[in-house]
Amino acid sequence: MRLLDLSGQQFGRLTVIRRDGTAKNGNATWLCKCSCGNLVTVDSYRLRHGITVSCGCYRRDISKARLTKDPRTRKQIGNAMNLPLVNGSNVAALTKISSRNISGVIGVSFDKRSGKWAARLFYHGRYILNQTFTEFYDAVAARKEAEQQLAKQNDLQLKASAEG
Repeated sequence: MRLLDLSGQQFGRLTVIRRDGTAKNGNATWLCKCSCGNLVTVDSYRLRHGITVSCGCYRRDISKARLTKDPRTRKQIGNAMNLPLVNGSNVAALTKISSRNISGVIGVSFDKRSGKWAARLFYHGRYILNQTFTEFYDAVAARKEAEQQLAKQNDLQLKASAEG
């Protein structure tokens, strides 16, 4: 079977520069330059049949456009529960009560096996608080105290990084 020379041809946002080798399936692969400037190697079948039309930027652009036009998404913009990671922790996960939570307090749960209340605070991949209490109010107080200590610690770190 003869090889089609695709050099110089354009497929969607991709312009073929040169042949780049052979894929595992035996198809020729081509080095292409995307209109955004990225270089990408693409299987000739995917190019010729319109399966691959960019380096991935086209999909990102379409997704972004769909999200910003969707009224459900627009309604969620500015919602505090959608906050990104702050100092490596998801703020929403730290402040939202799970539907499985029966205590009504974030980080406080009842352990049926021990018959005690557990207070936990997990931050940056480690437990800051992981204790059990016989009384619910003691567990709540321990969780609140751990949250306050963490907030003070983060404030100090933010001040130090702003000054330094």
